[in-house]
Amino acid sequence: MDRILSNQNPRVKAWAKLATKKGRQENRTYLLDGWHLVEEAIKVKAKFHAVMATETQMAEHLPDVPHGVPAFEISEEVAKHIAGTNSPQGIFAEISLPEKTFDPKYVHDGAWLLLDNIQDPGNVGTLVRTADAAGFKGVVLGAGTADAYSPKVVRAMQGSQFHLEVLNGDLDEWTDALISNDLPVYGSLLNEEAKSYHDVQPATQFGLIVGNEGNGMSAALADKTTANLYIPIQGRAESLNVAIAGGILMFTLALGN
Repeated sequence: MDRILSNQNPRVKAWAKLATKKGRQENRTYLLDGWHLVEEAIKVKAKFHAVMATETQMAEHLPDVPHGVPAFEISEEVAKHIAGTNSPQGIFAEISLPEKTFDPKYVHDGAWLLLDNIQDPGNVGTLVRTADAAGFKGVVLGAGTADAYSPKVVRAMQGSQFHLEVLNGDLDEWTDALISNDLPVYGSLLNEEAKSYHDVQPATQFGLIVGNEGNGMSAALADKTTANLYIPIQGRAESLNVAIAGGILMFTLALGN
C-alpha cells in the first residue's frame, strides 16, 4: 500500500480538485468523506477508484474495502487538505458519478421532488435526505440549484443519493411530463391565496416543487402546477427555511407518512 505524506503529491492535488465542479466533470468522479458514506457506497456496489485513509482509519476499515480497489494511507495533514476542513473523519473514497439519464415522459409513478434554483448546498443535501426518508422516488435539480456532488451537498445528503434517483433536469419539461402522465404537481408559495397544504389528500404519485431561498419558485412554474400550496405560519416569523418547509410538505403529502 502506498503512503502519501505531502499535499504536493499529484494524487492529492487530483483528489483536492474534486471539490470543484470542473474537477468532478472532467474526471466523472466525486469524493466521499467519512466511513458512513464509504460504507453506503459499498452496499450499493458503487464504482470505486480509490480509498484514502489515515493509519488508524485504514487499520479499522481496510478489511471492508472491496477487493482490488487501490488503497492509500495518508497523513493527517493530507486528510485535512483533501477534506478542506480542520477536522476530517480520516477516510475518503473516490467513486464514479452516476451516468443515468431519465426522460420524464416515461415517469408514471412515485413521488418526485423538484428543486427550483435552491442555491445553498446544505439545503439541497437536507432536501435530498428528507425525500429519501419520506419515501420519494427521486429528486430533480433544476437550473441554478447547487451541484448534488459538491462536498457540502454530499455531506448533507448522508448517503441518500444511493437510495433514490438524484437527477439534473429541466423543471418545465418535468412539470409538463408529470401532469401529462396524470401525476399532480404541487408548487409551494408563501402566499395565503394559495391552497393550504392541509387541504391536499396524501398520495403515492405526485410532483412537489420547492423554490429559491429568497425568491421562491419561478412564476412560470407556478403557472403550470396542478395547485400551489402554502404552509400557514402561526407565529411572527416571516417564513420557513426551504428545507424545513420542504420536509413538512413531503411528509404531509406522501401517503403512508
